[in-house]
Amino acid sequence: MTKLKYFVQFLVIVFLFFIYKIIGLRFSSILSGYIMLLFGPLFRSKNLSNNNLKKALPNSTDSQRKKILDQMWFNYGQILSEYMFIKNFRKSEKFSKKVSVVNQKVLEIIKSETNPVIFISGHFNNFELMAMHIEKSGIDLAAIYRPLNNTFLNPIMEQIRKRYICKKQIKKGISGTKQLLKHFKKKTSIALMIDQRVSEGIRSNFFDKEALTTTIPAQFIKKYNVKVVPIYIERFKDNNFKIEIYDPITFKKDETINSITLHLNKILEKMIMRNPEQWIWMHNRWK
Repeated sequence: MTKLKYFVQFLVIVFLFFIYKIIGLRFSSILSGYIMLLFGPLFRSKNLSNNNLKKALPNSTDSQRKKILDQMWFNYGQILSEYMFIKNFRKSEKFSKKVSVVNQKVLEIIKSETNPVIFISGHFNNFELMAMHIEKSGIDLAAIYRPLNNTFLNPIMEQIRKRYICKKQIKKGISGTKQLLKHFKKKTSIALMIDQRVSEGIRSNFFDKEALTTTIPAQFIKKYNVKVVPIYIERFKDNNFKIEIYDPITFKKDETINSITLHLNKILEKMIMRNPEQWIWMHNRWK
């Protein structure tokens, strides 16, 4: 039954991708936004998303949470449609102008140096553009990704990512961590999202609640004294984006895996609070 459901989802999304390509970025973004706003909550638990918001924003009202989640689903739909135009964002000068960058000098310095860094972020709007921009800036990069549960759709998304976002795509997991280590030893920088729940992580404070959190950045920091560069992206008008590159963070030698992980969670919290509606709230982050 699960395979049948995934196959139907695959057919629907491929059909939508075809329509999006025909009608162009602007109209497909609007259409996809409304489609996801209407149908998204049917495939993901409304209660889970609402409870996550309650944990992160305990003083929020029902109407405030509904507004945030409605905007989140609309944004999520926009991201889906933009996969059909990722190639344009990568190669077209016209589309490149839709992405403004704050603190680009940080990337230029990293490119000129031989030491790799760890780029961290979360699933903000549109998160795929961050790794793309880093690689376009001339930095040798490997990005960690979580394969889709839908085995019919996943090969298409993997191909899009490898061709237009970041060539070195590393699957999340123990084997992926080993690949990351090999790349890192060859002076390849690493990009990963630290906002997903991971079974192999540790429980770290996140919005005053314990949440399983990846320790990959902390492990690399402890072993190699590597710098961390947080990156934030926001959609500020239609299909226009602003990428903000933070100054590199250097941790002291006496920092622990736990203290480093907590520090990075606090950075993530502040990013989320800038635009709560542009973060994906439907994952079971505090399970």
